[in-house]
Amino acid sequence: MELETVAVLGAGTMGRGIAHVSALSGRTVRLFDVSQEQVDAALAAIASDLDKGVQRGKVTAEARDAALPRLSGVAVLADAVADADLVIEAVPERLELKRALLAQVDAAAPARAIFGTNTSSLSIAKIAEGSADPGRVIGLHFFNPVHIMKLLEIVVSEHTRDDVLAACRSYGADIGKECITVRDFPGFATSRLGVCLGMEAIRMVEQGVASAEDIDTAMVLGYRHPIGPLKLSDLVGIDVRMHIGEYLAVELDNPAFRPPELMKQMVAEGRLGKKSGQGFYRWD
Repeated sequence: MELETVAVLGAGTMGRGIAHVSALSGRTVRLFDVSQEQVDAALAAIASDLDKGVQRGKVTAEARDAALPRLSGVAVLADAVADADLVIEAVPERLELKRALLAQVDAAAPARAIFGTNTSSLSIAKIAEGSADPGRVIGLHFFNPVHIMKLLEIVVSEHTRDDVLAACRSYGADIGKECITVRDFPGFATSRLGVCLGMEAIRMVEQGVASAEDIDTAMVLGYRHPIGPLKLSDLVGIDVRMHIGEYLAVELDNPAFRPPELMKQMVAEGRLGKKSGQGFYRWD
């Protein structure tokens, strides 16, 4: 299965990153969002990131100049997926939203098209419920920033076909990712471990064990993590991690994932991390 045309649904941070690496790999990419303003902003951000890559010697000017014409933005979903080989959704982490989007893709995309969901924790099988072909649905969990992070977590449900997995592993290699394959289990491999660590770190701040900075330093210098769990929570979004934690606490019947009161308070006050300018750290 050759995945030459990619439709990315959702022009937020993750969507534009997926579009970026897909276009750079030589594919035709259509980036969709219901807001044309959001699409235009995402395309401008991708161009800026490619320029920075050239300045830092990470991307050649020739590669940048070849990638940009392959990338277009659309505000009509049917136009984005009409002849797509691979459709990747990068919309908010809500099951019903993703299922509704898949139903629209079923109606408008070719029967051959693979549907990849960028969920970080939701069940692939549940997202695929109601689809005409649940075998073409697969989890493609990217990490932020997509054009820098090397991991692609591929999640297969009991319905996902072997040829769909093989095509997605080939796509992952083409966009420069190291692929791991994980069964469809709540939290997969990355979110299950990362969120559990993050929740405990927040509880430690709440209990006055140490400052956020010192807890992060302990994990960076003591365990060689590239970034501490609290700064990572700021980057991902405190609200996003809270919702994942609530979901995993129920699905795994494990209180370790329950969001601490401090986390709930921060979300209520709008201290969501980098995107709001304030979380456990202050962001300019």
